[in-house]
Amino acid sequence: MKLMINHQTHYQYTDWAKNSIQYIKMMPQSNSHQQVHTWEISVPGAQKMKKDAFANLWLTSNQVDPFQTMLIMAQGIVEIDLKHQYGVQDHLSPWLFLQPTTTTLCNTEMLAFAQHYVPQVNLSHFHRLAAALLLKMPYETASTTVCHTAVESFFAGHGVCQDHSHVFIAMAKALGVPARYVSGYLYANNQSHLASHAWAEIYLDGNWHMIDVSNQLFQPEAHVYVAIGRDYWDVAPVRGVREQGGIESMYSIVQVLAC
Repeated sequence: MKLMINHQTHYQYTDWAKNSIQYIKMMPQSNSHQQVHTWEISVPGAQKMKKDAFANLWLTSNQVDPFQTMLIMAQGIVEIDLKHQYGVQDHLSPWLFLQPTTTTLCNTEMLAFAQHYVPQVNLSHFHRLAAALLLKMPYETASTTVCHTAVESFFAGHGVCQDHSHVFIAMAKALGVPARYVSGYLYANNQSHLASHAWAEIYLDGNWHMIDVSNQLFQPEAHVYVAIGRDYWDVAPVRGVREQGGIESMYSIVQVLAC
């Protein structure tokens, strides 16, 4: 299935900003699951491309001249293999994804919740855990921020795909199972979920298995991979610093269409 993706991120500032550096991870790569036919990214300033420690493409943009608005736009066509059952394999040891991060720590109540639904480590029990998490934490647009930790999201009782992924990853790691955070795009008719998406994956029996808690999907039949990491902060689409600029506001527009 071929998908046409358009992702726009608009920034506005109440004062003139300058000397900004943007770190952008919005570039999918071809792999066993997907073929990138075309992809372009538009961002002002001098640019440099490299790969991070997780082999994600990482674009650095440096804008010296003063500005009050900034548009970052990524677009292209990606074809996904509908028969591909597992998460994308990489060159990294899966045991790296047992490493704790501040965002994916698990407390005793969360661990007890996980153990109730995963009395033994197997895939079907993790599917049960994903279903239970969505009941406990219904999807609620704009209900949290990117700064929420797994513990905070779990006790908030609601969240978005980022929160579902962080909580699930925290629980899986507490059970001794490597778990990673994936950012990307989702093709779906349900417009209540933003097409820019995130999900978790766990490593069992020599394969990475998708656990999309928000949509209760367990195979990447409608997903485009962009970046892989331990949590959101490893794969954040845009991070940056600047001088001045006053108060920043931002909004995104994402379209994923079959073509």
